[in-house]
Amino acid sequence: MVDRTVLVTGGTGGLGSAVTAAFQEAGWRVVVPARPTAPDRAPAAAAAEPHTAPATAGVEPVRVVADLTDPGQVARAVEVAAADADAPLRAVVNLVGGYAAGGRIHETPLADFEQMITLNLRPTYLVTQQALPYLVEAGGGAIVCVSSRAALSPFPGAAGYVTAKAAVLAFASAVAVEYRESGIRCNTVVPSVIDTPANRAAQPTADHSRWVAPAEIARVIRFLASEDSAPTSGATVPVYGRA
Repeated sequence: MVDRTVLVTGGTGGLGSAVTAAFQEAGWRVVVPARPTAPDRAPAAAAAEPHTAPATAGVEPVRVVADLTDPGQVARAVEVAAADADAPLRAVVNLVGGYAAGGRIHETPLADFEQMITLNLRPTYLVTQQALPYLVEAGGGAIVCVSSRAALSPFPGAAGYVTAKAAVLAFASAVAVEYRESGIRCNTVVPSVIDTPANRAAQPTADHSRWVAPAEIARVIRFLASEDSAPTSGATVPVYGRA
């Protein structure tokens, strides 16, 4: 019997579909927002991420149409996630983000830099902000954010992306500290290159055997959302595979 709900943003992407499936296999009610322009696909922001891909067949989460950069639509999506009294909202997984390559910092327009902040940080902040009161009311829960190895080991031409993903790490740490006494844990997973069809197409000559599979990351995320990881909060968890 389903007795708990997880809200998974970006839940139909290459990583998101694996996360959605992992939670459903464990008996969770899964709610997945998608953008109004493409309700049957991953949000456009997530579609730009290096680790996204088409949705996994057979995954049937509760869908809710929402632009996760809009506070009002985020509030409505979270309300849907918290609407089942028999399966209270107990976890949030923030996967939505975006990536765009660019030039060096002096060659990067301010608008491009700010777009990376908007795509990677704003949805994580808004969804977490709206979900926290429900998690507190439910007696606690877990939030899992997704950053990037680039936040810890930057590469050229991605200052906006690197900065935004580093901000996700800092934000998750702040949540962990502020809501510790409310029984809410917040941790961040940090992928390197994820083995998706999109990444293989982009890097056909790479050694794909060294990359980490979406299903492997999904199991880590599910663990961090479960009571099995109850003592763990404020952690930055590398999921690099052998990359």
